[in-house]
Amino acid sequence: MSAILSADDLNDFISPGVACIKPVETLPALPDKPDDDNGLETEVVLDGEHPTTATTGAGAPAQISLTDCLACSGCVTSAEAVLVSLQSHDELLNVLDQAPALQIRRDGVDGTYKVDGLENPDSKLFVASVSPQTRASLAAAAGRGVAKRDAGRMLTQLLAGRDGLSAGGKWNNAFTWVVDTNTARAACLVLGAEEASGEGRHIAKPILSSSCPGWVCYAEKTHPYVLPHISKIKSPQALMGTLLKTSLSRTLGISPDRIWHLAVMPCFDKKLEASREELTDSVWNGNGQPGRGVRDVDCVITSKEVLMLTDSRNMDFFSLSRERVSNSSRIPFPDSTLQDFLFSSHGGGGPVDATAGTSGGNLYYTLQYVAAKHPGSRVETTRGRNVDVAEFSVISASGDPLFRAARYYGFRNIQNLVRKLKPARPSRMPGARATRKIGGKSAGPDYDYVEVMACPGGCTNGGGQIKVDDPLVVERRGAKIQPGPQEQKEWLAEVDEAYFSAEDSESEISEATQKGGVDRGDSIGDISPTYIRDILAHWGRVTSIDIDKLVSTSYREVISDVGKSKVSDTERVVQLAGKIGGGW
Repeated sequence: MSAILSADDLNDFISPGVACIKPVETLPALPDKPDDDNGLETEVVLDGEHPTTATTGAGAPAQISLTDCLACSGCVTSAEAVLVSLQSHDELLNVLDQAPALQIRRDGVDGTYKVDGLENPDSKLFVASVSPQTRASLAAAAGRGVAKRDAGRMLTQLLAGRDGLSAGGKWNNAFTWVVDTNTARAACLVLGAEEASGEGRHIAKPILSSSCPGWVCYAEKTHPYVLPHISKIKSPQALMGTLLKTSLSRTLGISPDRIWHLAVMPCFDKKLEASREELTDSVWNGNGQPGRGVRDVDCVITSKEVLMLTDSRNMDFFSLSRERVSNSSRIPFPDSTLQDFLFSSHGGGGPVDATAGTSGGNLYYTLQYVAAKHPGSRVETTRGRNVDVAEFSVISASGDPLFRAARYYGFRNIQNLVRKLKPARPSRMPGARATRKIGGKSAGPDYDYVEVMACPGGCTNGGGQIKVDDPLVVERRGAKIQPGPQEQKEWLAEVDEAYFSAEDSESEISEATQKGGVDRGDSIGDISPTYIRDILAHWGRVTSIDIDKLVSTSYREVISDVGKSKVSDTERVVQLAGKIGGGW
């Protein structure tokens, strides 16, 4: 859940629904349930107990999957409001201990890849992706002198190293590949900039960013009229999941359900994103429509849960090696072009420009992309009513505005934005025009693009990040008093400082990079749009899937059942009689 959707910050708090309504067939059945009650709905109280009656007595705890959660709009997001049975560090350990992992080996003669262990249906190939915000949070928790690069190496040692998770557990399983979501972010930035500048599909203006799942869930459940404005480009987490599942299943010749993808993210809402039916193989491997297929991301854990994970294995995360995992123990990715893309330093290896923000830089890159198309243009910035609102304009050499954009972080600001996008109500007066004005101005915001994030301050302030008042941080810092708001503000500054620092300066540079294969002479920042387009085209050829189906997603209105009047017994009888032709 986003930080502001937690009771920790009541200044920006939206109260969730008090109950979750789901058809009983999606929940564990009550004991001695009458046969004629099938198909009815029951209320599940948030403490996980079924309602009790004189006839049924106490029921077993009701557990609701994240997919079920997305089918109801009783809460803005339900990540901390219901009993989530999947996507936790416990689930990760359970899957690791389920069966021996699939083993990848490369034939020394023809260079082809073989998969051992397929005879066991429970065996999986484990892959992981890690966000830069998580590495920054862990670096800050480790203390001064530990950079984001070091935290990233420690995470890789935990997931793939000999002294990490593989040192314990039933089968000593480890992750075969651990990748950086910065590479997927680079692709998302180029695709998003093309979309915003009108080079891709047509989206209603202003285009609203889509990488924040808390914001997307909020829009789907409370303001469906903004859905035509939301970018159709997947988030870096979702795009990386699709890339790994499609390319590995095609190149290794195995089913997508034999690949288990873990994402380490700064936000609890990313668990909800991973559970979306739009992000499964039903879209790219089936009929092209959302459905309950194999998820592109099987499990999401947050920065906090990394420490819970190591604690569960009696390990100290901060004592892990800060060296890279040995090259001798690494298996090359089965496609050499994607190997260069996933494990090179081209997609954000240098320091991050502070003006790009801590949420991936969608807005910043789009502004630079538009400015690069118009030589001599400049970007002007106007401060908003608070630090989480700002407006930007790309001004041509002659002084004409070319492109207008804005940044809205935090739900108080988001509510102001969606209010301006609300369609005008037709006037009841004969011949009157349908207009709606706020403060004497036209209601619709005059923007081409808006970066929207649920968390004030951006993704480094995500709800899954380590906080300054976490007991482990308090202990490591030797704090004598409980940290307050000022200490949390200083803590966020440290996390941001780690986020803006350089990535792994020692990362391997592929042969293609050394020969200039990445730099096509059109780089914006350190990202070449031409190179990204070439990578996406290669991905489409490898998988034989249309690239638009791979990089795009969709949204849908979610209608709430919560708060609607309950059907009385008499009404139920009338409905039943009508269905069976009782003639009432």
